[in-house]
Amino acid sequence: MNDDNLAEESPSASPTAMRRILPPDMVERGRCPFDPPPGLRQRRGQEAVQPLPLLNGARAWLVTGFEEARTVLADPRFSADKMRHRDATSLQPHEVAELEGKAPEPPSLETREDGFFVFMDPPEHTRLRRLLTGQFTVRRMRELESRVTEIAVEHIEAMKAAGTEADLVPAFALPLPSLVICELLGVDYADRGEFQERTAVALDSTSSADERARAGAELYAFMQRLVAAKRADPADDLLSGLVHDANPPLTDAQLVDVALVLLGAGHETTANMLGLGTFALLEHPDQLAALRADPTLIDNTVEELLRFLSIIQLGVSRVTTEPVTLGGVDIPAGATVVIATPEVNRDAQHWPDPDRLDLKRPRAPHLAFGHGVHQCLGQQLARVEMKVGLGELVTRLPGLRLAVPAEEVPVRNEMLIFGVHSLPVTWS
Repeated sequence: MNDDNLAEESPSASPTAMRRILPPDMVERGRCPFDPPPGLRQRRGQEAVQPLPLLNGARAWLVTGFEEARTVLADPRFSADKMRHRDATSLQPHEVAELEGKAPEPPSLETREDGFFVFMDPPEHTRLRRLLTGQFTVRRMRELESRVTEIAVEHIEAMKAAGTEADLVPAFALPLPSLVICELLGVDYADRGEFQERTAVALDSTSSADERARAGAELYAFMQRLVAAKRADPADDLLSGLVHDANPPLTDAQLVDVALVLLGAGHETTANMLGLGTFALLEHPDQLAALRADPTLIDNTVEELLRFLSIIQLGVSRVTTEPVTLGGVDIPAGATVVIATPEVNRDAQHWPDPDRLDLKRPRAPHLAFGHGVHQCLGQQLARVEMKVGLGELVTRLPGLRLAVPAEEVPVRNEMLIFGVHSLPVTWS
């Protein structure tokens, strides 16, 4: 859930578009939904940096080594600016043919006027990132932790009141981060129903293209109204702070972009980690039993699930701004480098027995939240949501188990952000 994965759409291409030009076996998980896709696992034991042919006819470079991935995310020669640098994963086949053999064009020096900071390089990224960092105060995070607990308990008690079975995704995993984002952005209680409805459709992979487009336009208009309201009547929330504390001020368009990026950050990834994380615990009963026996393992549980599941599959890419040698491989300027997070987080040189879920595993840095200047600025809040959400489920539903065979749980194989579409559970 690093900075690169906060937005569902980028200025140049969406993860859905990227998904269409990646080899299917590189993103579709196999028989075990918790393991990396077969196409990634088959590359184990090979070089940490390998050529990656794309279905649009272009070639990228795949990074599967932990140290090499950290280098890509920290080295400024690997650009995140998809508007100034042509990312091969966003090219159409005819564009690949046109660009073949041509030297990369120098980037435009025009100042960007959007707020998609996750697709910017310093110094433009630095300014917006610093403004946001200033809003993630210790006090605000503590207050949000209290609200996360209230929201989690409310939804679990509502599930129990309705019977002994539920689909955990719409009943718990989706609304929890959505309501937390409402708290963070300062969405009025009266408007939260509309916000959740629009968000659910816009981020639901099962919605039609027309439905998502309509919901996306309505969500953009909702954010425009929210920005206008914060200008006229500021409150103690993150969006009000961005509206009134930035110097020079951010435009309405930039503020809406930033708000939408935060929505993608705080909703899509966390919701999928809650759903898939619960599924993984239920399918590893020895580990679930260990957590039930020792609730102090919850922090380790969150970190191990983030590493083990790595729901961002091949959604993080960079473009080289000059020739670079990475992992002993020479990469030319203008090349696209794709990080295989599921394999990076199972690098056997970094973790012993990396394919085993072990809630007592000694902590070691992972890349679920990225690294470098784009490391997820909301990572502590995401950890709180997972810690509280999973902890309350385990405590308040001691008989929690799947209501269907594991193989019948529908997984998000068509998406770059992996997870489950639904998770039928029972606790009777």
